[in-house]
Amino acid sequence: MSAPLFIPLPGNEAMAARLAARSGGTLVPLDVHTFPDGEVRPRLMQDVAGHSIALVCTMDRPNGKFLPLAFTAAAARELGARKVGLVAPYLGYMRQDKRFHPGEALTSRTFAALISGAFDWLVTVDPHLHRTRSLTEIYSIPALALHAGPMLSEWVKANIARPFLIGPDEESRQWVADVAKLCSAPFAILHKDRSGDRAIKVSASHLSLPDDATPVLLDDIVSSGGTVIETIHLIKNLSHHAPIVLAIHGVFAKGAEQAIRDTGATLVTSTTIAGRAAVVEVDRLIASAIADIMR
Repeated sequence: MSAPLFIPLPGNEAMAARLAARSGGTLVPLDVHTFPDGEVRPRLMQDVAGHSIALVCTMDRPNGKFLPLAFTAAAARELGARKVGLVAPYLGYMRQDKRFHPGEALTSRTFAALISGAFDWLVTVDPHLHRTRSLTEIYSIPALALHAGPMLSEWVKANIARPFLIGPDEESRQWVADVAKLCSAPFAILHKDRSGDRAIKVSASHLSLPDDATPVLLDDIVSSGGTVIETIHLIKNLSHHAPIVLAIHGVFAKGAEQAIRDTGATLVTSTTIAGRAAVVEVDRLIASAIADIMR
């Protein structure tokens, strides 16, 4: 069997290169030309006939990424690729998993159908599964949801002497409890009320932090930063130690990352989305899964 080819969409070159090196695959460049009217034309820069293909594209800001991705997948098939898979370390369009108001689009299912129609398999890291319990409920292709908990716990153990993990809401419990167990650290889950995209109230009526503990605010996604900042202010009233914000996916809406840093908190994310805070590497985890799914 020929070596797999790793093809990065723009902005994913570094991740694709690391995955190719770990997997014994070949990195293939992709040229994505944008015409004056905004339409795009991807061009595969190497023959892909007979190869298994892994397109690498983390799916934050997915609206501008999906069409180039779908066009590239279609071109690979037309040019003879044996299988075409998607490595999306962060998978967007997972939050709208029910109709919260009449007439709303159920975007998680529609996006899943689009991805399933374009690819043979999917590998991602900690998708935001809430009411949808498994990717297999909405994806019709083999879809692996990997867990970054062991990588986060390794970072915590290597960098924090006495961590106390804090989740901002019940949705965060699954990640907080997992990392706390792996670190043998205590944890607490707070209560959050959301009245809008940026209107958030976090409360911790019974939270008490040991004097020698470093508070670690852990969640899967940091986007607007509202939940994180509200929680940081609450924690700073309860601890002498500056909090550490630890997230799997640093999506970061405009201005959010700097606003979090302005609180004095340390900000750490995984490498599912490239950025200044991305230091917890998940490449080994993803490369192992790709090897399994490509067999």
